[in-house]
Amino acid sequence: MNGAQDMGGMHGFGPVEPESNEPVFHAEWEKRAFALTQAMPMPGQWNIDMVRFARENRNPAEYLAMSYYQRWLVALETMLKERDLVSDDEIVVGHALHPPEPVKRTLTPGDVLKVLHRGGPTERETNTAAQFKAGDRVRARNINPVTHTRLPRYVRGHVGVIERVIGCHVFPDSNARGTGENPQWLYTVRFGGRELWGPEGDPSTQVSVDAWEPYLERA
Repeated sequence: MNGAQDMGGMHGFGPVEPESNEPVFHAEWEKRAFALTQAMPMPGQWNIDMVRFARENRNPAEYLAMSYYQRWLVALETMLKERDLVSDDEIVVGHALHPPEPVKRTLTPGDVLKVLHRGGPTERETNTAAQFKAGDRVRARNINPVTHTRLPRYVRGHVGVIERVIGCHVFPDSNARGTGENPQWLYTVRFGGRELWGPEGDPSTQVSVDAWEPYLERA
């Protein structure tokens, strides 16, 4: 979707200033937000693209005022409430007030390491041939979806070159809507700085973006 989260190439946000010796978590509650977010897709029956959309789907002022893990926590609350796994009054008091909803699966403590090590592979087998190959010139489509997408705004409408054919992977746009994995070929596409930002762009700049086949057309 077009929202505050898609700020690549936008003006007015200042430089990226890395924090020296930055800790993994800045507060204890962030650890819990991370752990709960990792554990709940199993009983909640949602996928990574759904929860990414739940983080993005915010008023821009609200989104930009939140810290990273505040967005994670608000998205988790949204997903839980949509599936009747928690209620507003339970969120306020911080513990269960109503009988629990039945769920198909839960993540037990003994399974945590196994699940984390396995991760969530997205590559899928396919009987279709890739439409593009390394070296092909392509244009990123100028799309404006209202739900989750992985195509950044700053490359839309611009021409790049296929660097690499990665394989056939779960398509985030349909996965986020719950309409199926719809696996599509995935490519690394290289864009030049002046192609993206015009004559004043740095001619030595090269930006590589991983883009699914429906995002691209021949240039």
